Amino acid sequence: MNKLNKELNKILKEEIITFRENGHKFLNKEINVAQFKGMSGGMGVYAHRGGQEFMIRLKTPSGRATKEELAKIYEWASRYNLEWIHPTTREAIQLHGLGIDDVCDLMEEAMDYGIYTRGSGGNFPRNVAISPLSGVEKGEAFDVTPYAEAVNEYIMQRVYTYKLPRKIKIAMANNLADAPHCTATDLGFLAVKENGENMFKVYLGGGLGRNPRLSVEYDELIKPEDVIYHVQAMVDLFMAEGDYSNKNKARIRYIVERMGEEEFVKCYKKHLAEQFENKDLKIDVKEYEITKKGCKSDAKHSRLVEQKQDGLYSVYFHPFGGKLNMSDLKDIIDVTKDMEAVDFRFTMEEGMYIRNLNGKEAEKMLELTQGRGGEIKVMQSVSCIGVPICQMGLANSQGLLKSILDKLSNENVEKDLLPVIHISGCSNSCGVHEIGELGFTGKSKRVDDAPRKCFELHVGGNFAIREAKLGEVYGDILDEEVPNFVYDLYTALEKDNAKFNDWYIENKEEFRNIVNKYLV
Repeated sequence: MNKLNKELNKILKEEIITFRENGHKFLNKEINVAQFKGMSGGMGVYAHRGGQEFMIRLKTPSGRATKEELAKIYEWASRYNLEWIHPTTREAIQLHGLGIDDVCDLMEEAMDYGIYTRGSGGNFPRNVAISPLSGVEKGEAFDVTPYAEAVNEYIMQRVYTYKLPRKIKIAMANNLADAPHCTATDLGFLAVKENGENMFKVYLGGGLGRNPRLSVEYDELIKPEDVIYHVQAMVDLFMAEGDYSNKNKARIRYIVERMGEEEFVKCYKKHLAEQFENKDLKIDVKEYEITKKGCKSDAKHSRLVEQKQDGLYSVYFHPFGGKLNMSDLKDIIDVTKDMEAVDFRFTMEEGMYIRNLNGKEAEKMLELTQGRGGEIKVMQSVSCIGVPICQMGLANSQGLLKSILDKLSNENVEKDLLPVIHISGCSNSCGVHEIGELGFTGKSKRVDDAPRKCFELHVGGNFAIREAKLGEVYGDILDEEVPNFVYDLYTALEKDNAKFNDWYIENKEEFRNIVNKYLV
C-alpha cells in the first residue's frame, strides 16, 4: 500500500468510528430513516426496509475483480452466512442482510485489500462504468480500462471532500454498442479512432429516473490523457449550477433542461477552460497486455465470446435476477484458481464475464455454468432488488422477474426470441427500464376502487450510440398479469419465428393489440 493510500485509509477509518456510533443511534431510533440515509449513502451502506438489517456496496472498480479479490468477497459473504451476493447495474457488488457492526467491520477490512465502499452511494461521483469486454473485444477502438482506473483513483483520493447536490455517474465505452450507457449518463466517454489516433467522444448531462434525458453530444473529440480535466469540469459545473435546495431537481440533466443544450455546453466549456488554465490533470496510463498463450475451441455457445487475443475466450454467466449464489461463486473461484491470467468483469446487466480463458478452459467454464443461470436473453433479464428489501421500492421487482421466468419455464419456452427485460421497482430506474427493449417500472394505482400494484410498460428503448432513445410508455399492467402478457408476446414471436426488436418494428399494431388486453 503506498503512502497516499495509507493516509486515505486513515481518514476513512476515522469516519467509520463516527458512522458506527450513528448506526447504533439509528437502531435505537435516536436518528430517523431520512437522517440515517443522509449519513449512510456516502459510506456505501443503506438500511433495509424495517431498519434492522443493512446492505453494503463494495466498489469493485469499473466491475473489475482479480481471482484474489473475488475469493476475498466470497470469504466475507461466507463469514456472514449469506446465501447470495448481488452484482449491481453499476458493476459493483452488494452484500445484503448484515448488522450495523458487520458493515462497519467489513468496510474497514476491505480497505486493506484495496476495495472501498466510500462514495459508492450518496452524493458522490460513482463507480466509473465501462464496457466489460474492454481490452479483449474484437473491433473495439481501444481499451478504456486504464483510463477508467485513473479516474476511479482520482475520485477515490478525494472522496471525503465532495459536497455535491447529488450523484454523478461516469461511463466509458470501448465501441458503439455502449454497454455502460454513455448516451444516458451524466458524463460519458466513447473510445473512437480519429486518423489512427485514440480519442474520446464526450457525452454530457444525460440520466435516467424521474424525467429521464439522453445525453448531449459534445462538439469536440478529446485526447484520452485529458479525461480527468473533463471529470473535474463537470464536478465544478455541478457544484456551481446544481440545485442544493430541491433534491428532486438536483441532477445534472435538470441543469441542461434549465439552460438549454447550447448554453449548457458553453457553461461546460467555461469550467473546462478553468481546469486547463489552473491545474495539471493529464494522465499517463499504461495499456494492459495479455500475453497468455491460447488454444482454439470448436464450441458454439451463445455465452462464449472469442477475444481479440488469438485462442482466448470470455464466458458470460448471468445469475437469475442478479443473485449470485454462494455455491456457484465458490465453484467458479475453485475452477479458475489455477488458470493463468483469468480475471472477472461484472456487467451493467448484473452478470459477469470470466475472461482470458483458453479454449479448453472456456469449454470447462461453459460446462460448469450451464443451467445455473440464464441461457437465453429473457432468462438474463435485469431486476433491481426492490420490495421487500429496498426502502425506496414501490413494487416487488425480483418477485415479478421470478414470476415471468417461472411462467416461461412452465410453458417450455426455449427459443431465444424475447429480449432482456429491465425491471425497476420504482421510478428511480435502477433496472434502467427506460432504455431497454422491454422495461417495467413499479407503481401503485387505483384499479376498480382499490389500490393495486402495477408495472408501467416501456417499449423500444436503446442505449447504443447512434440508436439511443427512450422507450415509449404504453400504460400499466397489474403485477400478476405481466407474466401472462410476456408469454402472449412470446407466442406471437414464435408464430413468426422472429426476435422481438425486428418484429416490433414491423408489427406495432399487433403488439398494441396484445398490450391492450392487459392495460388497466
